Amino acid sequence: MSGTTATDVVVVGAGTAGCYAAATVAAAGSSVAVLERKSAEDAGHIACGDALKGADKFPDAIPKAKIAPAFTNTDVDHGRFEIPKEDTVLDIPVPGELAVIDRDAFGRLLIEGATGAGATFAYDTVVQSVIQDADGRVTGVEATHDRHPHTYTADVVIDAAGALSILQDTADFSGSMFDTNVTFQHFCSAYREIIEVPEPVEWSDALVFKPTERAAGYLWYFPRTETTINAGLGFQMTEEPMTLVDDLRRDLQSRPEFAGGEVIDKLGAALPTRRPYDSAVAPGYIAAGDAAGHVNPTTGGGIAGAAYAGQYAGEQAIAALDAGDVSEEMLWPYNERVMDHFGARYAGLDVYNILATAVDVDDLMGLLASLPGEKLAEALYSGTTSFGPRLLVKTAVDSFGYWRQILGFYRTKRVADELLGQYDTYPAAPGDLGAWQRDRDELMDRLYSLTGARPKY
Repeated sequence: MSGTTATDVVVVGAGTAGCYAAATVAAAGSSVAVLERKSAEDAGHIACGDALKGADKFPDAIPKAKIAPAFTNTDVDHGRFEIPKEDTVLDIPVPGELAVIDRDAFGRLLIEGATGAGATFAYDTVVQSVIQDADGRVTGVEATHDRHPHTYTADVVIDAAGALSILQDTADFSGSMFDTNVTFQHFCSAYREIIEVPEPVEWSDALVFKPTERAAGYLWYFPRTETTINAGLGFQMTEEPMTLVDDLRRDLQSRPEFAGGEVIDKLGAALPTRRPYDSAVAPGYIAAGDAAGHVNPTTGGGIAGAAYAGQYAGEQAIAALDAGDVSEEMLWPYNERVMDHFGARYAGLDVYNILATAVDVDDLMGLLASLPGEKLAEALYSGTTSFGPRLLVKTAVDSFGYWRQILGFYRTKRVADELLGQYDTYPAAPGDLGAWQRDRDELMDRLYSLTGARPKY
């Protein structure tokens, strides 16, 4: 039987961004409904690598003390990068606090936190389309709840539906600056298994990475505990998934620590490996988390960014409700906060993703093996790095045979630095975005010319 529910805010998706957004709105005294396609029992069960950088910093909409029980390994302190063709293992320091979590438990605790703040959840609810008025303002969504048609109306809809959100497929954003320059090539697929092993692994304090047999992806082994391992891989959507899953299977079989191991869970998902959306707002509408490209494009890490984006989205929705104005202009400060906090850095990191598509995989692995671990860490997590004179000389000696690639990396770094500077000038109003994009795109054209990479956007 069909029905209608009216709330101040509708949040689509009960993941990290959705729960933080809902908790923020509810704590401010506004009504908010979270629509989740999964059942109450399965909600929060999300495919994830389980690694969390910045584990010491979480927004306060859901206090860290509430989610801390899901932090199962806080002893991890570095990355371990295996490069078989170079017979090399790189230990890469990672700035900030690391942790590996039980993502299923984490998801349930997020839902409990949002519920405790006053949010309501509608499970088994599949959103099918966005409702817009004659002026293009989003006013709600059409869904099925328990297989029955149901309409949810709201002053603000927060899209936290994840990568390749169906809401963006059905909405008409032609009257706004919302970023629609999004294709499936900007995303990767991820698959992971949770494996119980008989004996503690030697690398329980590390996040282990390894390239797949082709340039299309990488394998990971992240220890939830000494004997519970998240083993997975990520690969571009242009590749054959089953072939690459076979790469994971073969690697698992070659590792003695997995002998006698038992797979206790399997799951896959899509995630963005692109820069954040240039704008993630439209009249009555805000996108957050994976639905807005809020993921580190080099590592796939997205939990912390999604948490902050969710809270920022909730806070901007509250401001719009208080003002009685849900226009694009009113919601625009959300974009500015995202770009200022992490969006600019992620855009800079995307430059290195683009470079990697134009470099032979064996050359790339050789180059990485020759670079100092701490500088790799800076490039992977801050979007830029620097070399002092002594370190530069040492690196030049160690990297003999890869000087051409080093020169390409250096030139790319300069463009990345310029790009970070460009994002520092992100506009304060939607009307100025076009001019800003033209300046940014000139930098991107230089990058494509410099690297020989195929244009990504």
